[in-house]
Amino acid sequence: MTTATATISSDTTVSTNAALNIRALEKRVQAGSQELAILQGVDIEIKSGESVAIIGASGSGKSTLLGLMAGLDQPSSGEISLLGQRIDQLNEDQRAAVRAKGVSFVFQNFQLLPGLTALENVMLPLEIRGEKNARSQAQELMAQVGLAERETHYPAQLSGGEQQRVAIARAFAGSPEILFADEPTGNLDRNTGHQVEELLFQMNKDKGTTLVLVTHDPELAARCGRQVEMIDGQLHTRGAGQ
Repeated sequence: MTTATATISSDTTVSTNAALNIRALEKRVQAGSQELAILQGVDIEIKSGESVAIIGASGSGKSTLLGLMAGLDQPSSGEISLLGQRIDQLNEDQRAAVRAKGVSFVFQNFQLLPGLTALENVMLPLEIRGEKNARSQAQELMAQVGLAERETHYPAQLSGGEQQRVAIARAFAGSPEILFADEPTGNLDRNTGHQVEELLFQMNKDKGTTLVLVTHDPELAARCGRQVEMIDGQLHTRGAGQ
C-alpha cells in the first residue's frame, strides 16, 4: 500500500507538492440494520503531473474512491487533500469551489449536454470561469481532438468516439491541474477506444495534467505511470506502467 508522506495539519490548507493526498480513508454505508465498509484504511499520495490507474473487480470500491478523491462525496473518516486543500472538512459548496479551480472529469457515458453543440459543450466550463476568449479556446481544443469540422453538431449527431473526444476537449478546457477519468473507453469499441486512449494520454502529456483513472482495461492501465488495485475496499500497489 502506498502511504502518504506529506504532513497534514488540522487546518484546511495543506502545504505539499502532491496533487492528491489521502490518509486513513474510510467509507461506510448503512444497508438495512448492517453497516458495510466500502473503503478501509486507504492511503495514497499522487504527485502533480503523475498518471495513476485504479483497477479492481466490480464492486471493489474503485469508483467510490474516485468520487471521494474528487470531492463528489464525503468519507466516513480519514483525510483528503485535493490540490493542497483539505476537502474532507468542507461542505458540498466549498468542495465544488475547489473543483472549479482545477479539477475536470471524463466519464464512461460522456455526459455531454444534448441541447448544446459540440463547441458549446467545450465552451461551457470556460464561460463558467468567466474566460473572455472561451470560443477561441474551445475551437483550438476541438481542433486538437480532430473535430474542427464537427463544432456545430449536437451530441446525438456524433458517434460514441466523437462524443468522448468532445468530452476530453471539455475536460482540458481551462487547463485543469487534475483530471479524473472513470472508464473513459468503457462504452467504445476496441479501435475507437484505442484512438481515444491515445488522445487522452497525448493531451495529458502536452498539458502536464495529473491523471487519475478508473479502468477495467489492463492495456489502458499499463499506460499510466503507476497502477493501484482495489481489493475488498483496500488499496494495493501494482507494478509501474510503461
